[in-house]
Amino acid sequence: MQAIKVEKLSKLYHLGEKRHDSLRDTLASFTGRLGQKKKRELWALKDVSFEVNEGETLGIVGKNGAGKSTLLKILSRITRPTSGKAYLHGRVGSLLEIGTGFHQELSGRENIYMSGAVLGMTRKEIERAFDEIVAFSEVEKFLDTPVKHFSSGMYMRLAFAVAAHLEPEVLIVDEVLAVGDAAFQRKCLNKMRDVSKTGRTVLFVSHDMSAITRICDRAIALKSGEVVLDGDAADVVRGYLHSDAGITAETDFSEDNNPPGNEVVTLQKVRVINGGGETAASHDIRNAICIEATYEVNEDGQILIPVFTIHNAERSTVFVTQDLGEEWKRVARKKGTYRSTVTIPGNYMAEGSFFATFQIASYLPSMRTHFVARDAVSFDVIDSIEGDSARGDYAGPMEGAVRPILPWKTDFQS
Repeated sequence: MQAIKVEKLSKLYHLGEKRHDSLRDTLASFTGRLGQKKKRELWALKDVSFEVNEGETLGIVGKNGAGKSTLLKILSRITRPTSGKAYLHGRVGSLLEIGTGFHQELSGRENIYMSGAVLGMTRKEIERAFDEIVAFSEVEKFLDTPVKHFSSGMYMRLAFAVAAHLEPEVLIVDEVLAVGDAAFQRKCLNKMRDVSKTGRTVLFVSHDMSAITRICDRAIALKSGEVVLDGDAADVVRGYLHSDAGITAETDFSEDNNPPGNEVVTLQKVRVINGGGETAASHDIRNAICIEATYEVNEDGQILIPVFTIHNAERSTVFVTQDLGEEWKRVARKKGTYRSTVTIPGNYMAEGSFFATFQIASYLPSMRTHFVARDAVSFDVIDSIEGDSARGDYAGPMEGAVRPILPWKTDFQS
């Protein structure tokens, strides 16, 4: 059964338009109309259509201004659409931005009961979930304090606890989880995964692509108010990263007027390939990744060392690897075409986007760098929620540039 059905939903904003809340504002607007420029229009959403089944977890991705928050506000009945319709079956719990949902003058305790009443719950139903809400939010000491005195972290902990534990049929969560600390984010991500397992529907907006792939069954990508991708969460994330992060799995230098190189060696091509030998920009964290460079040696007698340097999205160096194999170690090369490939084993890299710089150097008879092709190719690593990667059953963010599965041994002592 469908929990959400969106049909040709559109939202138009008139930029620069002012609200007239008083007679003075209205009169001023009339007197100032002469010479005004035509108001600019912005379609925050344009003919958006999709369906979400009961128990499905849908991720929504897109750049800032793509229309994500506008869509959630319409589905939460905060904003009216300009055209189109949205059907939601059951109670809706929303966590969109700090300051919404709670009455600032009421205490945390009073807001829990008020939120439950708004969702149509009985007092007994609220009381049944009350202790779990308080325990999850960790604000028991401040429960009878007006929420206007809460810190942003305390406010969000309580707001999420209420939204997730009062058992709405549809839970809508925006990027606001980013304001919490790491431990709180982990709790929230795990809770959303648990909510989806109970058959309730979750809509989750985030810029954290790893959270989308771990929690969501399916995802849609918005661009300029339109749905451009819809499908399996990992597939949508790959497509989104490739289109908006500039991920390039293959670069052909052979047709360049001035390819990287010199009189000794010239670079022809660099590409990232999967285990099947296919060029691929996205890779499951559990699978090996190969990076291949093809180059032309123009001069006999040169001892050459191919080198790859891997950087992450923050431009920190993850590792440097060079060809130290015995076949070409201190061996002079003949003129001709060569292909060098390095293999990164599965369950070694962490999730995220990575960039590979390729260079060829000579160490003998003296140190010399022949060329450096910076960020020649790039690729991203996706860590699924299958449970057999290094993250195990943990669904939260994991630090580090590499994520190997290392051998462990634990003995029972007594």
